[in-house]
Amino acid sequence: MYNILDKIKSAVTELFYKRVFIVIIIFCVLFSILIVRLFNLQIVNGQQYLDDYKLQIQKTRVLQGTRGNIYDRNGNLLAYNELAYSVTIEDTGSYSSIEEKNKELNKELTEIIRIVESNGDSIINDFNIMIDNDEYQYTMTNETLKLRFLADVYGLKTIDKLSEKQRSQTAEELIHYLCTDKEYGYGIDEKNTSKEDVLKLVTLRYAMGLKSFQKYIPTTIAEDVSDETVAAVMERLDEFPGVNIAEDSLRRYTDSKYFANIIGYTGGISQDEYDSLNKEEQKKYSLTDTVGKAGLEQVMDSYLQGEKGEEKLYVNSVGKVIESAYVKKPSAGNDLYLTIDADLQKVAYDLLEQELAGILLSKMSDLLDYDRSQTTDASDVIVASGDMYYSFIGNEIIDVNHLKEDDAKTAEQSVYTNFSNYKSTVLEQVKKTMLDPKAEEYTNLPREQQAYQSFIVNDLLTSTYSVLLADAIDRSDQTYLRWKESETINIYTYLNYAISKNWIDSSKLQGYLEESGGYSNADEIYTALVSFVQDKLSNDNRFDKLIYRYMIKAGTVSGREIAMILYEQNVLQYDEAQYNALASGSLSAYDFIRGKIETLDITPGQLGLEPCTGSVVITDPNNGDVLACVSYPGYDNNRLANSMDSTYYNQLVTISSRPFYNNATQEKTAPGSTFKPLSAIAGLTEGVISKDTYVTCEGKYTGIEPNVNCWVYPDSHGTLDVVGAIQHSCNVFFCSLGYSLGVEESAKTEIDENGEEKVVKRYSSELGLSKLSDYATRFGLNDLSGLEISETEPQISDEDSVRSAMGQGTNNFTTSQLARYISAVGNKGTVYNLTLLDRIEDVDGNVIQEFNSTVHNTVEGISQNTWNLVHAGMRGVVENNSTVFGKLNSSGIKLAGKTGTAQQSKTHPDHGLFVGFAPVNNPEVAMAIRIANGYSSTFAAEVGNGVMEYYYGVTDSSELITGTAKKVTVSHHGD
Repeated sequence: MYNILDKIKSAVTELFYKRVFIVIIIFCVLFSILIVRLFNLQIVNGQQYLDDYKLQIQKTRVLQGTRGNIYDRNGNLLAYNELAYSVTIEDTGSYSSIEEKNKELNKELTEIIRIVESNGDSIINDFNIMIDNDEYQYTMTNETLKLRFLADVYGLKTIDKLSEKQRSQTAEELIHYLCTDKEYGYGIDEKNTSKEDVLKLVTLRYAMGLKSFQKYIPTTIAEDVSDETVAAVMERLDEFPGVNIAEDSLRRYTDSKYFANIIGYTGGISQDEYDSLNKEEQKKYSLTDTVGKAGLEQVMDSYLQGEKGEEKLYVNSVGKVIESAYVKKPSAGNDLYLTIDADLQKVAYDLLEQELAGILLSKMSDLLDYDRSQTTDASDVIVASGDMYYSFIGNEIIDVNHLKEDDAKTAEQSVYTNFSNYKSTVLEQVKKTMLDPKAEEYTNLPREQQAYQSFIVNDLLTSTYSVLLADAIDRSDQTYLRWKESETINIYTYLNYAISKNWIDSSKLQGYLEESGGYSNADEIYTALVSFVQDKLSNDNRFDKLIYRYMIKAGTVSGREIAMILYEQNVLQYDEAQYNALASGSLSAYDFIRGKIETLDITPGQLGLEPCTGSVVITDPNNGDVLACVSYPGYDNNRLANSMDSTYYNQLVTISSRPFYNNATQEKTAPGSTFKPLSAIAGLTEGVISKDTYVTCEGKYTGIEPNVNCWVYPDSHGTLDVVGAIQHSCNVFFCSLGYSLGVEESAKTEIDENGEEKVVKRYSSELGLSKLSDYATRFGLNDLSGLEISETEPQISDEDSVRSAMGQGTNNFTTSQLARYISAVGNKGTVYNLTLLDRIEDVDGNVIQEFNSTVHNTVEGISQNTWNLVHAGMRGVVENNSTVFGKLNSSGIKLAGKTGTAQQSKTHPDHGLFVGFAPVNNPEVAMAIRIANGYSSTFAAEVGNGVMEYYYGVTDSSELITGTAKKVTVSHHGD
């Protein structure tokens, strides 16, 4: 018995120590665990896992670093980042077909759009197509930009890859392609969807398409949304695959209108911008990045960009993030400090606006129509009330598309009814004229009909649709010249002749030509052309504006109605009493608008009438720092940053005051008499004049033909030396100087009337110009000023040394270039490269880089006596003008300055300029100011005086900036 037990015990012991036993035990344990796990998955939690089946996918998301802030020289914040909520979407679905994908995505996006808009928020609006007059239109007017957009839509790297058909696609044709194309279309039902909703869906689907090949980067549907939108979307996330609420860092700008032309704005990087980067730079950027698009945001982008981070994401089959973890955290970009004094910048801008409003009021007339071509003196140009009323439509302050909406109010309805009837008559008249071989010659037509025909030929057929081929036209052809110059033929004759000469591209008329076996005769082409014109004019917003212009001139649309619409469309804060007064006629539209301009509720920049623009550049003449760089009018760069507001962008592009155009650095005009200090330096240094040189002004310089009038003509200045000539800005003195610079001695001699032999001298304009050019070059006027933002190349005069010496000729400089020149005059010869940049700091406040000023060149060979004479003359300009500078002079601040008036033409007011520096003996500040079409230099000088009173604390800013138009008087002459 014991033997049996011992054997069993021995066998068990032997089995226990064998490897097989160990394996069996481990297998049993694992099997048990598996059974328990399966029981838990299938029995205990089976239904839950079935309902929430998760296919976990690991993705990598690149995180944009926070952009650095921008400050002024005193640490005032100009550009920063703000956290906000955005609604985003990523296409995470799995679809059996393109049709199913389109159906599901469009359904989802339609509902998201409804939620967003029901809470008062807006979806992104950065697609380059808008709806205007119930028609799709491209937002860009530049042909190259339009072609770049088309290339992006078709996925082409360069515009030269576009086919002819693609290049000529209208906005409506492009939308139709994106809605219906079997391979690349979005499957949007155009027939049963409003144009507004079609455009919204196309905008979002296109944006999603741009992100489809990127690492898990969602598309923003709407940014900076309200808490109500956040809550509404979050409640229904389970219904919206791929939709999420994300925290965004949005770029914001403080006091945007004052600094927009310096700072610029940010936006998504374009294909062209990415392609322009070198290989090393492309490693730092991707096509989903936000970059600087203009101004210092663009120039300093590499400094401001934060360092990217990476995040690992685990998402389920419906796109919901289950888990995330940082691989590398993003870091903030560096902060940029400018040389700009923000307070000085704002004061200069506001002073300029008040001055412009005052000039505008002083030149306004209640005449509805005014023909400038009959003006003989630029100072007599007036601002007709009809032009003022029209500016509300022309500059899209009033939304003419709303006039026909169901909720349009009294004046809106009245105007639209009149417009509709008037337009029908105009179209009928245009058609009748185009079909009549015996119609009146162009020159005999009323101005209104001339305007319509010019629009048809120049804008519609040539610029917009290229039906009339500009490159094919023979500019010497007599028929062409009769149309273009002598205007002695009618439009019927000209266009039929154009067809006969193959100047018309009939392929653009295919939809209007009847089927004719591939060939159409001239009559058929012309009939198609007329139909084409009628069709396009019916839906052309620019043509509608032209009609409105002439309706207003004729009084068919009244100023009273325009004024009432300003209230009806909430352009102005509603005032019931004033609205009723306008409606009853007890308050005239003319007086009403004048009142709103006076209080700056309506600004010169909005109206876009002459004058409406200006610029101020203020520098430290001891180092080239720019303390202010003002361009009026500004714009709201907050509406362009992040996701661009395309409608607002289009308004900025089309408004006649050109807010995008930096008037301080890009607009150039003749410097007028502000050039005279330079001419005086040239004359004194070259020895053609001295401090003892006197010239007698009798009101006219007769040394050349035609004679040059002094600005005081028919009065005169009498006898002046160089100091008096600068002080009184005597044209005769400086014409004489310009002539003397061009006098050269020859090897020949002649006998004079006294029988004495003398050296023959002759005048050479080229010699005088070369000397003036040399001194202009010494003062940096041959080169850009050094500013880090875009600047127009200067132009030193190459015609007529006599007129060039007084600042005319072909001299053309920007305000920034004049500021550098006058800084060098003030500091006696050091020409600095102007700069807007002070330093770069990291997030911890450590200085990464300082932008020390650099010297462009030093003006050599100018005597102290010459500097003293020129400074004395400029001091005299200010000291003897108590009307403008009285308070400043009394304060003891010794400002030296020079006014200037630059002519444009007899039908446009002159440009007014002022340059100066203070104190005269040891300058701390210098400035250049231009009011384009500002009539007189006095107004630029008044702005300069205000700037100096603020800068030196003579007058508090609250007294200077009244928020109302400055009361001014426009004199007939002045310099």
